[in-house]
Amino acid sequence: MPTPPTPDGSATRRPPFPRRKMLATMAAAASAPSLLALSSAASAAPAASPPAAATGRSAAALPGGGDLGPNVLVFDPSTPGIQAKLDQVFKQQESAQFGTGRYALLFKPGTYHGLNAQLGFYTSIAGLGLSPDDTTINGDVTVDAGWFNGNATQNFWRSAENLALVPVNGTNRWAVAQAAPFRRMHVKGGLNLSPDGYGWASGGYIADSRIDGTVGPYSQQQWYTRDSSVGGWLNAVWNMVFSGVEGAPAQSFPDPPYTTLATTPVSREKPFLYLDGGNYKVFLPEKRTNARGTTWGSGTPRGTSVPLTQFYVAKPGVTAATLNAALDQGLHLLLTPGIYHLDRAVEVKRAGTVVLGLGYATLVPDNGVTAMKVADVDGVRLAGFLIDAGPVNSPTLLEVGPQGASADHSASPTTVQDVFIRIGGAGPGKATTSMVVNSRHTIIDHTWVWRADHGDGVGWDTNRADYGIRVNGADVLATGLFVEHFNKYDVQWYGQRGRTIFFQNEKAYDAPDQAAIQNGSIKGYAAYKVADSVTAHEGWGLGSYCYYKDDPTIRQDHGFAVPNTAGVKFHNLLVVSLGGKGQYEHVINTTGAATSGDTTKPSTVVSYP
Repeated sequence: MPTPPTPDGSATRRPPFPRRKMLATMAAAASAPSLLALSSAASAAPAASPPAAATGRSAAALPGGGDLGPNVLVFDPSTPGIQAKLDQVFKQQESAQFGTGRYALLFKPGTYHGLNAQLGFYTSIAGLGLSPDDTTINGDVTVDAGWFNGNATQNFWRSAENLALVPVNGTNRWAVAQAAPFRRMHVKGGLNLSPDGYGWASGGYIADSRIDGTVGPYSQQQWYTRDSSVGGWLNAVWNMVFSGVEGAPAQSFPDPPYTTLATTPVSREKPFLYLDGGNYKVFLPEKRTNARGTTWGSGTPRGTSVPLTQFYVAKPGVTAATLNAALDQGLHLLLTPGIYHLDRAVEVKRAGTVVLGLGYATLVPDNGVTAMKVADVDGVRLAGFLIDAGPVNSPTLLEVGPQGASADHSASPTTVQDVFIRIGGAGPGKATTSMVVNSRHTIIDHTWVWRADHGDGVGWDTNRADYGIRVNGADVLATGLFVEHFNKYDVQWYGQRGRTIFFQNEKAYDAPDQAAIQNGSIKGYAAYKVADSVTAHEGWGLGSYCYYKDDPTIRQDHGFAVPNTAGVKFHNLLVVSLGGKGQYEHVINTTGAATSGDTTKPSTVVSYP
């Protein structure tokens, strides 16, 4: 194992070899039985109530909106025993990588002292103010890698939002991997993105946040930060991307590998739950163009509020028919934490509909249906939930717009934010294409679409999933795109004028041999394929890695395949062979040097064509 970097970042670009899934055997205990009766049931039956000691004030009635269920713990500064309750949830969720527990920890506006909120799997923590500074924790909100022997590359599915932190020792630790957003946070100090001792780490995503001190991603292989403010940034391993970030390091890819855009072309922040006096509402931030910095730093954020009375507050056990009936009545959906089994698609037909999940609410299509379909309408907001493929193959899991959608949504796009998709891992799952985007102007803002490489129900054909994301709509923007391990193409882009800022990919680890991935005369399927018919497309800061563990002799022609035309442009690309298990011949098309040996040294292309 290479020498860890020093705290001043002097040992930069440490190749954190090997990647997480080599150690998948260590995760076998991740779904151990619960020590506390806190979790939502995985079946369609409603979850049992947690013991009183763990409920906080979650059972309190919400004006006009029912209650948020037993797995939403709501605290105020006078709540007794907050730390003990946080510790109980963490003890259960720390290593439950494929467990059924789902939790949201919500803090009413005010000041809290002496807390250390450690977050395990499927746990979200958030403030209930309109601004992050309305809710201050004099303490820490931490993620480390104690459960995985110092390896943070499997610290998935947890989030922190809408809080101000005053770290006890001046620096807050947030050592995460994929599907772990840090949104709308104000850290009054520094932020360390690596585990204690700077073990392996593979993240990650920050948006609409202010870090007054320095961000130290010492061992993070890649990271994307959007529309934020940082006091400084130390170190880079393979791929660090910034758009609209005040204080970001200057453009310097590949040495050091910083990709820096002054602004984000279009962004609209994620909806969030907050308290207006004694009433719960959901705030809907407005769209920004050429965005830079946070939405909340200079006063009240711009947008609109929707009272919870206009939401159907869903609980695990509800049917897809009931969810659709609520949508047909003109209600939005608030999915409280738990697992929702679906026998038909949830259909979002009305413009401006919000589907907001708390605590990684999880949708499971049981019989080969699509979990969610969105009509070709303006301004839909999908946010904060997980779709877990069922054992019967689904042709798709999420469809944004029907086939042939063509309406102009530039004034009010659909946003897909912190919506994560998983095929396998928690059990056998199959899907031909995970996400299909047909509607124009859609913004995909932070997604991890993952065909599992470890856990239960994993194998080349056991959790078969040929394609990750297919974009058919024009003018689609992706900010923070993580797509991994699909049997064929991870991303296929057919729409005109598409743009991607930051892409992270690993090719399928479990390809049995060269023949299994042969694509006609081409060796392997590209991680990111732009169709030959596309004449305008642009991408910044894209990386693909291979680790062909079952046959290290496999060769991959390239990570990126695009039409060779002036309107298709890429900036700052890299491919990496992890430990020499397979190699890339080129970076993009036939451009870029081959990887070689087991050095985990990236092969890069700064500009294409």
